[in-house]
Amino acid sequence: MLRAILARHGESEYSAYGRLNGDITVPVALTQQGIREASALGEALEREELDLCVTSEFQRARETADIALEGRDVPRLVDPRLNDPLIGRYEGADIEEYRAWASSSSPSAAPEPDGESRLAIVERYTRAFRDLLARPEETILVVCHSLPVSYALAAREGTPPGTRVPLAEHAKPYSFTAEELDAAAALLERWAASPTW
Repeated sequence: MLRAILARHGESEYSAYGRLNGDITVPVALTQQGIREASALGEALEREELDLCVTSEFQRARETADIALEGRDVPRLVDPRLNDPLIGRYEGADIEEYRAWASSSSPSAAPEPDGESRLAIVERYTRAFRDLLARPEETILVVCHSLPVSYALAAREGTPPGTRVPLAEHAKPYSFTAEELDAAAALLERWAASPTW
């Protein structure tokens, strides 16, 4: 890989209201605004030579990629490691409820039942980034979620994960060179080896 273009999905039925969805079995589609954003992403990428598109498993990410790449023959790959986190009791809840819990909990704490810790989330995103870097395709579009994009953007600037992460814009392309993504992954790996806020 020479370059990765990371993008959050377009606005979804949940993100429009600040609600959370980490359960793949819950269908959450794009809003009309999200469809327009996905279309605009396609326009922004129309001159890009894309060799592969990787998405998460979620409908909103796959739908965004479908719209953005309409009419283009770009191979597709689904990587569940890029999924939104499992958030236990915060499924369907307001994002601020989860953020309040996250701000007062350690990186290794997980919301019950069956949620993921922020440490586990960072580790799986980092593994996905490492596999992207090892792929033979030169330019890869990655359509996923705010959190992996935000972690990568912050790490590129030298900022490790914190209790609160800014939301990435919907369907905005963020370009990373292989060197930038490698450095971001290395910072995330160092943090995961000794996670602190």
